[in-house]
Amino acid sequence: MQLSQQLVLVTGGARGLGQHLVRAFAREGAQVLVNYLHSADAASALAADLGPAALAVRADVTDPAQVQAMFAQARAHFGREVTSVVNNALAAFSFNGNARAQADAIGWQAFNAQFEGSVRGALNTVQAALPGMRAQRFGRVINIGTNLFQNPVVPYHDYTAAKAALLSLTRTLAGDLGPDGITVNMLSGGLLRSTDASAATPEAVFDYIAANTPLRSVTTPAEFADAALFFASPWSRAVTGQNLVVDGGLVRD
Repeated sequence: MQLSQQLVLVTGGARGLGQHLVRAFAREGAQVLVNYLHSADAASALAADLGPAALAVRADVTDPAQVQAMFAQARAHFGREVTSVVNNALAAFSFNGNARAQADAIGWQAFNAQFEGSVRGALNTVQAALPGMRAQRFGRVINIGTNLFQNPVVPYHDYTAAKAALLSLTRTLAGDLGPDGITVNMLSGGLLRSTDASAATPEAVFDYIAANTPLRSVTTPAEFADAALFFASPWSRAVTGQNLVVDGGLVRD
């Protein structure tokens, strides 16, 4: 299915990386569902800017009932089923290595918050999308991950553990849903220059990352968002269960 024929859900789509993902899909002619939790003004402004092809809907992705209601609202508004889901929503987090919780002090509550946002949220959206995707025998799930698996340059224990679990879920879902024509992949970046989550990152860290990439630059949210188009496009129809790292070549394994 061409991107211009799709209805794409982007969770956490009102700001930061999410808004770049929304704009990338809209630019290619897709209809886009802009999910948000707290950023009502930003979501409304983004949807208004994109016009009738976009709809802003509030839902807490950790709540299955709210997710189901969001899909129903999208179905009623667009008269069709969601074809692609981008699981981008992130539990409140700041990439500030100087302020991160240390190994001897971090509590399980921090891990649980990240698992709820990354893993439970993705499970809820996939389960809500499944009936429509199965009926069409087409679906694309794109989970947003991190290159901290391969390169834990800053040990964000809770965030990285949750994203590692999301990668595992990506691969098991790929195996389970492939016969239904649904692909499930992960798109992983490093620090992006810049999003709300990376706003607290010192410039020296960005400079260090840039100096160690073949491109000598830090990936921007817009560059990262463009890579997401591949996994939703016809060109990736034989690709599933994969983790594509988009970080300027910093991680190469």
